[in-house]
Amino acid sequence: MKYRIATRKSPLALWQAEHVAERIKEVEPAADVSLLEMTTRGDKILDQALSKVGGKDLFVKEIEYALLDKRAEVAVHSLKDVPTLLPESLVITAYPPREDPRDALISPNGYTLKTLPEGARVGTCSLRRAAQVLRLRPDIRIEEIRGNVQTRLQRMEERGMDATLLAYAGLTRLELTALASEVLSPEQCLPAIGQGILAVETRVDAVDVNAVISALDDPEARAAALAERSFLHRLEGGCQVPIAGHALLDGDRLWLRGMVASLDGKTVIEGDLHGPSVNAVSIGTKLAEQLLERGAGKILANLKQT
Repeated sequence: MKYRIATRKSPLALWQAEHVAERIKEVEPAADVSLLEMTTRGDKILDQALSKVGGKDLFVKEIEYALLDKRAEVAVHSLKDVPTLLPESLVITAYPPREDPRDALISPNGYTLKTLPEGARVGTCSLRRAAQVLRLRPDIRIEEIRGNVQTRLQRMEERGMDATLLAYAGLTRLELTALASEVLSPEQCLPAIGQGILAVETRVDAVDVNAVISALDDPEARAAALAERSFLHRLEGGCQVPIAGHALLDGDRLWLRGMVASLDGKTVIEGDLHGPSVNAVSIGTKLAEQLLERGAGKILANLKQT
């Protein structure tokens, strides 16, 4: 059977697509697997923050169109880029095992978050990362920096910044973990929704394809993804809002931490909730409602107005 995998062209996206291709061949050794490499609108717009030009779905829409018009049978995304609402005819059929979801600080001079000099310049386009860094270090100057992993590292050095922040999962997959001067704990910087998880998307009606792709699914990654994404969905959040969420599993129990912050990190509403992993969706929804009742709704309303 033929499996054309739609993917972005960045080195990390290609690694992810090739990883899924290898997994498909493990399940179906005779499979005809190829990559459909695409450049999305999000890849083209590098001079503006995603929060100002439409959100992270700019990385996903063109790839989903390839599925919808049958140029591809499979699409591979970083889950944190995928909107919580999918087109009706598409489904995330597999969440492969999760990579380390933490954030990493990369500093040419080897600084940690604590040892960065006063007024240090830190590059990130993530409102979530910026808010949490400012919460701990309000003296730091946040500067926008966008692009794939290699582009951000290059721009950090070209602009003489003191540090940048990247997902440790991406550094791991690209074998660049030696660049990290510090891996931030979830207590320092709560991860993005879905960080470290891949989303393997297919058409709902592709029965034969879905039978194979479903074999790539990891129950723990799926439970974490469902909890975190239901939390985000109830908050009606996207990359325009500093929202974070991280689910941990211990056997059949799931523990979810969530956070909503103001842009400057001065106001943070956070909490946690746990329960059976089979209730992942309701756990995420209930935690979001608890944070809304405690003041997160006011933060979100203010951000929408600005």
